[in-house]
Amino acid sequence: MTLSELGLEDTGPDRFDSVADVRAGLAQVGYLADDGIAGVVYLADKLAKPVLVEGPAGTGKTQLAKSVAEYTGSRLIRLQCYEGLDESKALYEWNYRKQLLRIQAGNMIDQGDADAAEHPDGPTWKELEENIFSEDFLLTRPLLEAIRADEPVVLLIDEVDRVELETEALLLEILSEYQVSIPELGTVKATRIPMVFLTSNNTRELSEALKRRCLYLHIDYPDLEREREIVRTRVPGITDELADQVARIVRSLRTIELRKLPSVSETLDWARTLVVLGTTTIDAASARDTLHILLKYQTDIERAAKELLTAPD
Repeated sequence: MTLSELGLEDTGPDRFDSVADVRAGLAQVGYLADDGIAGVVYLADKLAKPVLVEGPAGTGKTQLAKSVAEYTGSRLIRLQCYEGLDESKALYEWNYRKQLLRIQAGNMIDQGDADAAEHPDGPTWKELEENIFSEDFLLTRPLLEAIRADEPVVLLIDEVDRVELETEALLLEILSEYQVSIPELGTVKATRIPMVFLTSNNTRELSEALKRRCLYLHIDYPDLEREREIVRTRVPGITDELADQVARIVRSLRTIELRKLPSVSETLDWARTLVVLGTTTIDAASARDTLHILLKYQTDIERAAKELLTAPD
């Protein structure tokens, strides 16, 4: 189905011209994408399809959406998913306090007090109802906000695997038609399609229906060369030698049995720590003293320290 068939506008200035353009553009804002990542982002833009990004935590899934928004000059709207997230927090709800105040104000006019003389024709309940279910009392949440936006938008639905099936069905309905039905106001339909990224850490299996609606992208831990380049790009003041050491040590730690493998974000935190401490070469002492930045379980730290001490130079 084309954008025109959906009744939507093209995304205009945030379009990419080629896969190479995606890579170059994301590199400008500090995100080093490989051809696989860049290719999916390019197709998502051209086909107006959401992207489901799966992979281990900390590999750059969320940052991809942020970087696309930054490079294209789009507004980033983020829905952070969690267990118990419902329609009122994801889509919209009514400002009940404000509605109650409006009803109370109307009742005061209806009462036979001093104000009644000034307002002999107080509002009827029908008039009050029409008034309190209007735009003035509507609290928009991320999904509705993204659909109603006039400017280019990147919608990030983060950690979608944390929500229940009912909320997942709501997301599927919205992403299929890019419209929302509000009983009191009618149907709100997008005039400009947002670019949508859904991230998942694979804590549960997502429905086939949601997967069919999206382009699929798996982001795993980067290879040695790419991670080394990420460290060089994202850590100011780091030397090539230190960046290479950091990438090689992290890569070796991911080959041993740990409770939680170090993520790319933790690699960057470790590299920044070493730079702040003035470390130029990683030795056993500097590694042992800073492993708590890279690893988050004591058993992992002890196992990694033992591995580093016994590793050949």
